Amino acid sequence: MLYESQEMRMRMELIGRHEEEEPVERKSRRTRRRTTIISNVDEDEGDEEERLEIMDLSGMSMDFLPVNPTINLGAFSKLDLSNNNLQSIPESLTARLLNLVELDMHSNQLNSIPNSIGCLSKLKVLNISGNVLLSLPKTIENCRSLEELKANFNMLTHLPDTIGFELINLKKLCVNSNKIAHLPYSTSHLTNLRVLDARLNCLRALPDDLENLINLEILNVSQNFQYLAMLPYSVGFLISLHELDVSYNKITKLPDSIGCLKKLQKLSVEGNPLVSPPPDVVEKGIHSVKQYLCEKINGMHEKSPKKKSNWFGKLARCSTFNGANIPRDDREGFGVPSNRTMDTSASPRFMGMLSPRRLLSPKTYFSK
Repeated sequence: MLYESQEMRMRMELIGRHEEEEPVERKSRRTRRRTTIISNVDEDEGDEEERLEIMDLSGMSMDFLPVNPTINLGAFSKLDLSNNNLQSIPESLTARLLNLVELDMHSNQLNSIPNSIGCLSKLKVLNISGNVLLSLPKTIENCRSLEELKANFNMLTHLPDTIGFELINLKKLCVNSNKIAHLPYSTSHLTNLRVLDARLNCLRALPDDLENLINLEILNVSQNFQYLAMLPYSVGFLISLHELDVSYNKITKLPDSIGCLKKLQKLSVEGNPLVSPPPDVVEKGIHSVKQYLCEKINGMHEKSPKKKSNWFGKLARCSTFNGANIPRDDREGFGVPSNRTMDTSASPRFMGMLSPRRLLSPKTYFSK
């Protein structure tokens, strides 16, 4: 136990050391500090380099993160705090990580993310999976350089409403194994998104305007079980999509537009009560499914409407209506002379002439 506390103190002391020589080799691999030189060459200062370091404080069973105001936290590009027992991150510490590019806090006991995370304008990768988060701070929208956000295995019920309007560089959004009921409407504005993983949630529906996600390659909304019953028609307009997983939901009908996804290579639909396409088509594979849906778009699977029965012809064939054999003079009542127009309200004469009784008893009507 004493060794562990000494080890943690040594690693925290390393945060403040920025000597130019290589780090001293430690007996314990867990106490090493990895460093990297990231060139930041300016045209006017050709030989100047900025030294950014990587600090690994993972797996130390830390319950809290000590803050040393004398440490230059702006010298770090990556901070790994994963696999600890942290319940919170100090606001003051996060606000000083101004050059941080990657922050890994997965597998802790975090119940909130500091609002000061919005100060990390250079942050590209954020991993907060495996915590007990109920929500994300709205200030996360200020991390406009963010390209990858992992928030799996938490207790999230929603995402910030305007997250898609601000995180325009986001390429990977993973929020699986949460309690999210709806993805925000702004999700459809993440035009650079490549991967959207929202499986194992409580999704009731997906945003309607998914066609804006022109770079989306992988969409996984599987295992929302008794909640997700329908996919928007716009899912068929994801022109870059090559993997779609909607398995284990309540979907009965796939949108016909999926048949238009030329780049789609993998389609998982098992565990759904599908009616369209029928099970026998699904069993034949993705090409049969796409062909079936394409044919539906072209109307090839629609039942042709039944032709209305021609009762006039039937009457003639059965000799029930023999008006064709009656002299022209006797049939004048059926036509309207060219020099006369019929009133908008039918006259009793014409109404009586077209009554079923006279049509079905022609011999009596036309007998002299």
